[in-house]
Amino acid sequence: MKRRSFVKGSLISGAAAAITPVAAMAKPEFDRPPYREHYELRVYTFKSVQQQKTTEDFYRDVFVPKVRKELHEPVGVFTELTPAGQTKLYVLIPYNVYERYAGLNHTLENDKEYWAKGAAFLNAPAADPAFERMDTSLMQAFMHMRLKQVPPREQRIFELRQYKSASEAAGKKKIEMFNDKGEIDIFKRLGFKPVFFGETIFGNDRPNLTYMVTFKDMEDKAAHWKAFVDDPEWKKISAVPEYADALLVSKITSTMLVPTDYSGI
Repeated sequence: MKRRSFVKGSLISGAAAAITPVAAMAKPEFDRPPYREHYELRVYTFKSVQQQKTTEDFYRDVFVPKVRKELHEPVGVFTELTPAGQTKLYVLIPYNVYERYAGLNHTLENDKEYWAKGAAFLNAPAADPAFERMDTSLMQAFMHMRLKQVPPREQRIFELRQYKSASEAAGKKKIEMFNDKGEIDIFKRLGFKPVFFGETIFGNDRPNLTYMVTFKDMEDKAAHWKAFVDDPEWKKISAVPEYADALLVSKITSTMLVPTDYSGI
């Protein structure tokens, strides 16, 4: 094949791929297991019940069905278990590879039906916004748990935990505890039913890692964390001087969440 013909063919193929809908994209080799998923986390802050309703209506009736169709992925939508005032809304969007993140945004940007159905949220006026603030971050799954695990659809609450570190090196060292030293295995063995473990690629308060675990209720949560603290393997890991929290973690936040009735997780 002549080089000019090859280059021309390559350009045409690239242009076609760029406009192909997400669901129709062929899966290349890098898009097959074992890959590491990505997770987008959106956190909405509201000042009123009406703002929350507008946002939830959008996710329930427009966004969640669209992502299910385009990506074949469950979208987790959660409210706070014990909010201080108006609850925040947490939205977790899984992507099997990073390219799906860009692909979905391209698809939605050009979907007239999506913009029409979601107009109350997407085109909310400045005088009456659908939310006060949206914080978003993108995470990459840990090597030792590359794929999410969706818990059974039964009575459940979730704990979303984030560990912030003072430096990149400290953040990587903390992730090493999960990946290489067996901390993820302890969570699984003790029945925490982890949904994901992710390193934040971009977003607020980097460097940090975030993960989500599942419980039946608050009593179940207390029992599981007691078992974790008392676990011999955890004691062994945490006793290593270089893994001391004082060296690796500058702040831990814990948020208890409950799934909405339309949440896929």
